[in-house]
Amino acid sequence: MKIDGRCHCGYITFEAEADPDKAAICHCTDCQSLSGSAFRTIVRITGDTFRILTGEPTVYVKTAESGAKRAQGFCPRCGSPIYATAAGDGPKTYSVRLGTVRQRDQFVPKAQIWTRSRQAWVGDLVSAHAVETQ
Repeated sequence: MKIDGRCHCGYITFEAEADPDKAAICHCTDCQSLSGSAFRTIVRITGDTFRILTGEPTVYVKTAESGAKRAQGFCPRCGSPIYATAAGDGPKTYSVRLGTVRQRDQFVPKAQIWTRSRQAWVGDLVSAHAVETQ
């Protein structure tokens, strides 16, 4: 399906073709640190359909425990994380951050990865009461 999205401030906008079945939750410690949360929700998108329409993301290249280098694209103005992809040349697959996708309500994660790093309390959220604040 065709998706579009933006960072919080609107400086960066993008579009892509995404398969809702490719949505996932990542519990790795890097995603926890980089998102400032207990996990991150993403959708994997092939690079030939992902296009930045406006703005220029800042890219931070992190090195995983495995030695793999991942380019983290984020808005230089508001800091919203937009995507991660392999660093360097070659074919790309983007892990687009679902919070930036306008159609995010249509993406129900089908997989959870790096669950050995999952916070123990995450499973308890199913039975927690929702509280709305403004």
